[in-house]
Amino acid sequence: MSGVGRLRIGLADDNVTFCRILQDFFNSMSEMKVAGVAHDGPTALELVRNADLDALLLDIILPKLDGFAVLEKTRDLPKKPRIIVFSAFCNEEMTKRAIALGADYFIVKPFALEVLAQRIKEICGRGEEKPPGYIRDEVELEKQVSGILQRLKIPAHYKGYAYLRAAILLCIKDPALINEATRKLYPKIAKEFNSTRQRVERAMRFAIETAWSRAKVEDLHELMGYAVDERKGKPTNICFIAQIADKIQLERKMNLKHR
Repeated sequence: MSGVGRLRIGLADDNVTFCRILQDFFNSMSEMKVAGVAHDGPTALELVRNADLDALLLDIILPKLDGFAVLEKTRDLPKKPRIIVFSAFCNEEMTKRAIALGADYFIVKPFALEVLAQRIKEICGRGEEKPPGYIRDEVELEKQVSGILQRLKIPAHYKGYAYLRAAILLCIKDPALINEATRKLYPKIAKEFNSTRQRVERAMRFAIETAWSRAKVEDLHELMGYAVDERKGKPTNICFIAQIADKIQLERKMNLKHR
């Protein structure tokens, strides 16, 4: 492992273009560098065994050996990197299985590269010190937000899906952002995803319109409550984000009371 030097990152994804984007991003940082790239399962195993990695970014969908098989074959190694699993598909069983097989974190595509870098630093002990259970709580929170967006039938490959998810997570952690969407929230998301405020707003709008045309009426009423009103039409971006953020905050407070 790299000790106090730059973190050595391994990439395991069959999408060559995506790997190049990640490689350029990490190699531009002073704290990290890409030490190896794999486009199939067996090569990913070789990286874990021989590349002296600090962290491996592992896609579940890989040729020859999938990500689960890689996790199984590296689970009992005496020395192995932290493993962050990512996938465009996410459900509770998939997440549980990955964590049970030794993954340290699970993140859903698409994601902001800056968020990924921060998670790597935290998992590898280079970020700010967090309270016990912080990473697990972050995974649960992201999974909860993703689950709601998926129930609303917003496709995970839509840019608006990623922007809405990021906005909801930000507003759960800092509710004041709801009141400063144009000045702070949209620009912050645009910066994370290398986009513009106008594109972020448009992509969110399209994603919300998709939800209103595809989701079951009962799911809309359960998840969005008063925001579902035929006389008012579809909710604004901010109303949508605030409603889901408030719902999740309330559920988490209730769960804490019953622990």
